[in-house]
This record gives sequence, C-alpha cells and structure tokens, in this order.
Amino acid sequence: MSTPVSAANGSTTGPPSSTPHLDERWDEGCTNAWKLWEEIVPLGYRGSYDRVSAYLREKRTSPRPVTAQPSAPRVVTRWILGRPETLTEIEQLRLKVVLVNCPELDALTGHVRCFAQMLTGRQGERLPQWFDAVRQDDLPSLHTLAAGIDRDRDAVIAGLTLPWNSGVVEGHVNRIKMLMRQMFERAGFALLRKRVLLAP
Repeated sequence: MSTPVSAANGSTTGPPSSTPHLDERWDEGCTNAWKLWEEIVPLGYRGSYDRVSAYLREKRTSPRPVTAQPSAPRVVTRWILGRPETLTEIEQLRLKVVLVNCPELDALTGHVRCFAQMLTGRQGERLPQWFDAVRQDDLPSLHTLAAGIDRDRDAVIAGLTLPWNSGVVEGHVNRIKMLMRQMFERAGFALLRKRVLLAP
C-alpha cells in the first residue's frame, strides 16, 4: 500500500490518516463508509469521503483475510450487558466467538442476562433459583455479589417484583447533595434546611 499523502488535498491514494480508528470500528462491526467518515472528521481528519470509502473497499475485496483484533473488554462488556436483540448480526457473531473461547465468561453472560430478565420483567420469585445456578459455577466475584444480595433477600425480591421503587427519594437525596456542593459543603444544617424547604 502506498505511503499516505496529505489529508488536506483529498486524494484517494494511500490509507487515511485515521486508520487506527477505522480499523477499530471495522473490527467492532461498523463497515459503513459514510458513518465512519462522519466519525473521524470531528477527530481532525481533513481528507475526503472517497478516500475513506476506497480504504474500506480495499478491506472488503482484499484476497487476504482481514485479521480481526481481539475485542476490547469494554466492547465485550457492552455486548453482555445490552439487550441481545439490539446487537447487530456481526456483534452477535463476535460475542459468540468470545464466549466459545471462554467458558467462564459464557457462564457469567448467562447469569447476567437471567438477572436482567428478572429485573425488567419483575420476576423476583426466580431469585432463589438464580442463587442456586450461580453457586454451581466457579465464579468467585459473582459469588460475592450473590452473597451480598442474599443477605437482604426479602427486600431484593420485593424490589424485583413490586411496581414501587425509591426513585423519588433518590431524586431528593441527589438534589440535597447538589445544594451542599453549591455551598462547598461548609454551610450548617440550618442553612441547608432553609434552602431545601424554600426551594421552588
């Protein structure tokens, strides 16, 4: 491949100057040239869309297989924590490859998604079975989490089942913390009380 030319002239010869970003996004499954061009322009890329398109076209048509870099941990985490139906086909395939090569991560993914179903579907009655399934796998960190949840089992089951939550209370707590930060946490309780009570 020829040496890159200056990005300012818009030439389509040579790879774009932002190839590391393009290669990373390609490995993540994004192969749309226009979208990638829009991403690298704010990063300082001054070349043309045609140059980016040509670079990606070469990656698609190259007789040599494109060796995908290992998926970044943050990317795999997003795949696991996200809703499975929102993943693209390429993301699903790449996640499947990761899980096939790591049985522990495969087991962890199953437990995480099972808990997510309980949380979003208000299926708190399934929590005891979830505890039993977690204990059957050699996942010490998840065992620690499960033990902490189990210490307050009744409250957690209620939280996963009932429609009520403490969201309103948490909102008030955050507002009070904001008021304290505005006063650099140096004001006494009396002033803080007045600001809370008199706030619109």
